[in-house]
Amino acid sequence: MSIKRVKIIAEIGVNHDGKISKAKKLIKLAKQSGADYVKIQMYITDNLIIKNAPLAKYQKINSKSNITQYKLLKKYELNKKDIIKLIKYSNKINIDLFPSVFDEESLNLAKELKFKLIKIPSGEITNIPLLKKLGKFNIPIIISSGMSVINEIKNAINTLIRNGTKRKNIIVLHTNSEYPTPYQDVNLKSIKFISDKLKVRVGYSDHSISSEPSIGSVIYGSEFIEKHITLNKKDKGPDHSSSLEINEFKKMIDSIRVIEKCIGKYNKFVTSSELKNKKIVRKSIYSSKIIKKGEKFNEKNIILKRPCIGIDGKKWDLIIGMKSKYNFKKNEPIKI
Repeated sequence: MSIKRVKIIAEIGVNHDGKISKAKKLIKLAKQSGADYVKIQMYITDNLIIKNAPLAKYQKINSKSNITQYKLLKKYELNKKDIIKLIKYSNKINIDLFPSVFDEESLNLAKELKFKLIKIPSGEITNIPLLKKLGKFNIPIIISSGMSVINEIKNAINTLIRNGTKRKNIIVLHTNSEYPTPYQDVNLKSIKFISDKLKVRVGYSDHSISSEPSIGSVIYGSEFIEKHITLNKKDKGPDHSSSLEINEFKKMIDSIRVIEKCIGKYNKFVTSSELKNKKIVRKSIYSSKIIKKGEKFNEKNIILKRPCIGIDGKKWDLIIGMKSKYNFKKNEPIKI
């Protein structure tokens, strides 16, 4: 199986903690680490959630807080001016920035700001009005599939296509929406399953505490890999603990680039790098004692030894029982 170069998405999410200076620093470090994209979140808190909605368990634990989900998300909300600043900064250092959108007002702003790629987060995969509107943009769209079964993903894809998006422009990221994701729930085989069943481009959004699932996802055909980044895993906030610090993120990218080279082709063949060793390491058939012309080869007068300069050992059974046409001294390569 051959593979295209995997695109790496550095997910800032809300790890900027509401500070544009921190967001810019994360963007800069993502670029220096070798990421292809940086992703932010665009939402209007009042359009997203009711005011008395409780925190999810992971939000409560990771934020070390017991405020409402509304107050938590309001703290991290980016306004239009903030987003424009981040777009300008990303353009300045030459890295692509794109958003996850959570509501129609944010989607309208994303269109106004001319983003060339937009993501539908896992929580919005059943948001039919949002999908219908986004489908009309006819731009590349990433869908995160956390908390979804295959038919829900299929329905989201079909909604986008019916409204104008080409199938080739849809990328589905397998993910698990627990932060951090337990390893036993990662289920990387879902990536290939989604690809086979839905005939779309696929990738992986990793919410585990390490980089190994992201690296392993390459084997299953990930074209895009998304991972949260943070300046400090110990910072207060819902996503910091399931993110990678920058040195870890860079190591992950380096490992992914190695795995890309290792995948190769769906075949078994001798490579050019190992071919030079073949004659030295393989064995051929030698005489183990003096053999006279006319004598039959048997297991007592022939042996396999290195180097392979005569008849390859794989022809052993063909040689046994044949009459020798020559006289051989001990340790001479057999010829017929």
